[in-house]
Amino acid sequence: MGLTIGIDVGGTKIAAGLVGSDGVIGARANRDTPADSVDGTAAAICDAAAELMAGHDVEAVGIGAAGFVSSDRSTVLFAPNLAWRNEPLGARVADTLKIPVVVENDANAAAWGEFAFGAAKNVQDMVCITVGTGIGGGVVHSGELLRGAHGVAAELGHMRVVPGGHRCGCGARGCLEQYASGRALVREGRAQAESGSLSAMQMLSVCGISDPAELTGPMITKAAAAGDPCAVELLEELGRWLGEGLASLATLFDPTLIVVGGGVSAAKELLLTSAETAFEKVLPAKANRPHPTFSVAELGNDAGLIGAADLARHPAPVPEKSRS
Repeated sequence: MGLTIGIDVGGTKIAAGLVGSDGVIGARANRDTPADSVDGTAAAICDAAAELMAGHDVEAVGIGAAGFVSSDRSTVLFAPNLAWRNEPLGARVADTLKIPVVVENDANAAAWGEFAFGAAKNVQDMVCITVGTGIGGGVVHSGELLRGAHGVAAELGHMRVVPGGHRCGCGARGCLEQYASGRALVREGRAQAESGSLSAMQMLSVCGISDPAELTGPMITKAAAAGDPCAVELLEELGRWLGEGLASLATLFDPTLIVVGGGVSAAKELLLTSAETAFEKVLPAKANRPHPTFSVAELGNDAGLIGAADLARHPAPVPEKSRS
């Protein structure tokens, strides 16, 4: 299959790209996301795709959506930041554009992008974890995207690591996302500053602010890169949680490679060194098993778009009960 379109639907922006079979983006289109309107979001997706289709022979469209996507890769069952509830997005967009449409979870799409064209392009088994405001990710096993029986597998950020811990947006307590995400980084940084910690107050000064409520994840990451002791400690603690979580995931999936992406991964060595140290410390039977290697993601914010476009080249799986 030649040209396909990948669309990454975020809470505020829709990013679309015309993607070749080599994973290269040839043209782009962007639209605002009318997050509270199902019809408006579908219309914006179709409008961005139609712009890219003009003058090109496009064979399919792949949509990365933040939420639970049905096993037939057509319906968004639930989206936390958009109005989709059992929304037949694939059929709706296909009816308008008159070409095949595949819908996939956005983190799965990003993982596939890294697998097909990025940091994991030379392996068959990988775990990709994206560390941003929250935590997302995806798993590829033996060259196939792990989706589960109902299409909602690999919600890596919602693995419980602390029974009875911090309340998560998913409704549970103690999810990895509450300890190893950008949200957790900011929460701990603000807590230290509000406690009157001199080192945290110095970090605020490095960030150019005085009010802890103004502290952001990128500020902490930048301060850590500049050598601020408090910011470095915060990122190392974040890395420890991440590494311990990844050790549990490695016991489940036995990957060749673990790819770390997302906004917080901009810290690179500061985060990965701490994560790898914690990983090696807690990995079960560590002396008697092969260890995966770690890598920073290569495709940045384009991973989901590129992955969705490539997944559109693959036919939807046949449901189990329909197989003869």
